[in-house]
Amino acid sequence: MSLPHAILTALLERPSSGLELTRRFDKSFGFFWSATHQQIYRELGKLEQSGFIRALASQTPARGQKKEYEVLPAGREELAAWAAAGQQPRPMRDPLLLRMRAAAVVGTDGLDAELRRHLALHESQLALYEGIERRDFPPERDSEQDRLRHLVLRGGIELETFWIRWLTQALDTVAEER
Repeated sequence: MSLPHAILTALLERPSSGLELTRRFDKSFGFFWSATHQQIYRELGKLEQSGFIRALASQTPARGQKKEYEVLPAGREELAAWAAAGQQPRPMRDPLLLRMRAAAVVGTDGLDAELRRHLALHESQLALYEGIERRDFPPERDSEQDRLRHLVLRGGIELETFWIRWLTQALDTVAEER
């Protein structure tokens, strides 16, 4: 149920076309809730049928023109109810952790290369997040909305920092075992 709520959130932040939404997902929402372009377009249709959003009237009607969507009051109410509701945390499912467990019984050949690859990916993601933080959250941006958005980004930064620290420790452990 989270994709429709992510779309409602994005549209409440700024009415957008489907193409604009997919671009925004690629640059922000997708860091913590991924969706394909096809999923986003399909969900826009469902949200419109449910009466949660509507396509804005175009100033210049033309065939093939992109629709821009806005959230209706029912959509805002749905999002508010969802945001206030409780939900259990999802259990972690990470293939790398399973590989580590398997390596404990079959040996660590090749594992260090995979750990280094993951480390490089997490270092790159951390650098991206820190760049976004510098660009989008200077000290003077201090509204409640900005603080909450920044907190989401800080969660991503903290997760990447954790993975970098853990992967470094894992590489040290694998090296010690040799």
